[in-house]
Amino acid sequence: MLKATPTSYKPWAIGTGLLLGVGLLAFHVRTPKAPEPVVIPIETINPDDWKSLADAVQRRAKHFNGAVGYVIKDMRTGAVTSSKDNHPFLSASLIKLPILCAAFQAVEDGKMSLSAPVTLEKADRRGGSGVLKNVPLGSVYTNRELLELMIVHSDNTAAELLIRQLGYDYIRETFTRFGLQETQIHPEGFKLSSRRVVSDNITSPRDMARLLEKIYRGTLISPQASEQMLDILKRQKMRDRLPRYMPAGWTIAHKTGLLRKACHDVGIVFSPKGEYMICVLTGQDVNYKYAKQFIASVGRITFDHYLGVTHRVSAPVRSSNQQARRSYASDTASS
Repeated sequence: MLKATPTSYKPWAIGTGLLLGVGLLAFHVRTPKAPEPVVIPIETINPDDWKSLADAVQRRAKHFNGAVGYVIKDMRTGAVTSSKDNHPFLSASLIKLPILCAAFQAVEDGKMSLSAPVTLEKADRRGGSGVLKNVPLGSVYTNRELLELMIVHSDNTAAELLIRQLGYDYIRETFTRFGLQETQIHPEGFKLSSRRVVSDNITSPRDMARLLEKIYRGTLISPQASEQMLDILKRQKMRDRLPRYMPAGWTIAHKTGLLRKACHDVGIVFSPKGEYMICVLTGQDVNYKYAKQFIASVGRITFDHYLGVTHRVSAPVRSSNQQARRSYASDTASS
């Protein structure tokens, strides 16, 4: 029987062992270390200290990869925090809020009747958001129903039918009467193209805040008109921005906008802890998903202030160009 000796190992076995050892060493070297955990600071927002809310919102806005303008105002105390409130933003469907106000002003002026019937014809249909683009031709709606559809479902066809009755000249004149300084409306601004148009619809956080406060206080047209407008705004169906983290039992009367790299939400919040106005407008960001998340996070910070709870500051969100293109391409409706 032959005994194994060191000299009896074959050269190919020795070579194989060396290769395996080197390979394992290389694999060990190439394996990346686990990333260090990200420490997210905890901030307590004092409900008796408005500055703590203002600072938290300001820090969150600095993390957003795009243009941001906002106005937040406590309707009881008058405390306010804002940034770039007079900055002009592409309005997207926020323009439907001043159109709603102009329609109620037209009722006050005797130019429009809320109960007047309007028949839907083929030329009236508009793409993008809304439900009227799918209803049978010849359907009849009152102006009151069109106003509700324009706000509640952000219906572009309803907006077209109302604008046609009011006329652009009357709407612009009414905007001036309301004291709007940056808001502009143009026929071309309603095109759903993803590219910037020559004459787009424009507004600002300050103009939206001005309208909302006058509606809230019943001074825009009349207390009765304000009550009806608030009722319509409270039934808004878009819940992916300011209302996203809203506590149960709270109500928001608001309007959203989303088109051509613009994403907004503005409204009045009614809660057991107090009533306040919040307007957040964003632009220059092609990723609607993260813009919506940002607006929702500002809403969350504000909710937490009124609840008096601890708020966890969100880490800044960054997205790849590929993700941004997918998000932008998937959502081009004005809403």
